[in-house]
Amino acid sequence: MWAAEVEEERADDAQVSDVPEHVPVLKRETIEAIGPQSGGLYVDATFGAGGHTQALLEAAPGATVIAIDRDRDVLLRTAERLSQFGERLRVIHGKFGDIAQLLQQAAVGKVDGIMADLGISSMQLADADRGMSFRADGPLDMRMDRTRGETALELIESLDQEELADVIFRYGEERRSRRVARCIKQAQGDGRLQTTLDLRKAVVRAVGPARVGGVDPATRTFQALRIAVNGELDELGQLLESAPEVLAPAGVLAIISFHSLEDRMVKRAFQDRERWEAFFKKPVCASPAETHLNPRSRSAKMRAARLRSGDLLPAEAS
Repeated sequence: MWAAEVEEERADDAQVSDVPEHVPVLKRETIEAIGPQSGGLYVDATFGAGGHTQALLEAAPGATVIAIDRDRDVLLRTAERLSQFGERLRVIHGKFGDIAQLLQQAAVGKVDGIMADLGISSMQLADADRGMSFRADGPLDMRMDRTRGETALELIESLDQEELADVIFRYGEERRSRRVARCIKQAQGDGRLQTTLDLRKAVVRAVGPARVGGVDPATRTFQALRIAVNGELDELGQLLESAPEVLAPAGVLAIISFHSLEDRMVKRAFQDRERWEAFFKKPVCASPAETHLNPRSRSAKMRAARLRSGDLLPAEAS
């Protein structure tokens, strides 16, 4: 896990009350990669607060964007805020990993570009009832779609100590995962695990308080449970597998990731040169100016690739 991804949650939490709306990261770079054209059809697979969707629609006045989000509340709220775009904006409630099925159900043919910002939304962090943040007391939920699936508490209850440690290590890259899992299960057994602050206390008992100027000790554990609850890496895998099915020839896929597990998956997918023509060898990062204005962008890395429309060039085939 990049240290900067820890900054993401810390920066988001610290700024929720200061920033009126979510600031899209790498907005200019994403629009340049997608290259929206008038009459084109594009998908924002992670609609959220709509910053990237709005930028796409403004960059190409005749374009249409289909926005997907698994969080129904956020989807409807943002669609209302962007209602000035009328029929050029279509919204679909669902998981971006199901993009092929969702577009088929909506009678949508091939699309010219897909973008996804895999970061957690500031709106979700700011809502204590979502249980995403360790800085506000709330239920141990963590679901992006609260209409289905098990909560973080239910997940913890369903796992034994060793299984829980494996989840925390795999998705949070927490080196002290076994000690953390033991303290969490002890808290659960004692009836002291109901809220986000209860979970944070259990983690602190395992690893100690944060150092001065350091990140919160619960960050990695919260990240791990959130990823597990929402099946985030599975979703990304499904998106990478389905994108070639729904993109038109020479269509573009651009993905912004926030930690090494995600970036590694995207990098590996784009290394398939029979299928993808990657735009850059290394991911695009935010400029110093953007990181100054939006600390969340420090951990953002974007990769983009164009779907090949024919055979490899002779030089590449060798």
